[in-house]
Amino acid sequence: MTTLTHRTRRAEVSKNFEKKVESEEDFYPERKPDVEDPGDSKDIRLTLMEEVLLLGLKDKEVLLKSDSPTGDVLLDETLKHIKATEPTETVQTWIELLTGETWNPFKLQYQLRNVRERLAKNLVEKGILTTEKQNFLLFDMTTHPVTNMTEKQRLVKKLQDSVLERWVNDPQRMDKRTLALLVLAHSSDVLENVFSSLTDDRYDVAMNRAKDIVELDPEVEGTKHSATEMIWAVLAAFNKS
Repeated sequence: MTTLTHRTRRAEVSKNFEKKVESEEDFYPERKPDVEDPGDSKDIRLTLMEEVLLLGLKDKEVLLKSDSPTGDVLLDETLKHIKATEPTETVQTWIELLTGETWNPFKLQYQLRNVRERLAKNLVEKGILTTEKQNFLLFDMTTHPVTNMTEKQRLVKKLQDSVLERWVNDPQRMDKRTLALLVLAHSSDVLENVFSSLTDDRYDVAMNRAKDIVELDPEVEGTKHSATEMIWAVLAAFNKS
């Protein structure tokens, strides 16, 4: 699993990560399948990429079923590339191409440029981040501090609840968007930001349950009834990278 270790009192977590918390069901009995959080913001709609970026920001610092336009510039740019490519590429290849993690000079046109900065700009426009200039000795640096902590905390609680209060012990029964966000947060190495505010006992339970999900066999899970194949294909691609 990606790096998830952190503050001093959890120095042993990585060593014991393979262990299940024996009494975890004593903490949180099984719940009904995850449903849309009634506390979700109805005014601010974030893309999954924006949510992952927001989860990765410190508080004081800085899937192709249709090719119809989505209204999101980055997503539409990605769809345009995928639609125009023959023969079709695999999910893993597209992740490598779009993120620039390929040295093929004939594929450089597919790389998405300045993704982090463009996502941050979107979040600024939605009132979640702000833009500041920090002066260093030789240059100025643009930073994007979080200003809307309510939205970030809503997102953090949503993921925490998915592996604690709303844990269903079956990814096929989880809310699909929440499952996708959990997989992307893991692959982007920001799950520590999500779980760091929990007490030690709850942290261990959350980490082990998240680990159980992301270490499932994507090829097996993707073939199950009602599975969202793209989520597992993305996880498989990140596992191979």
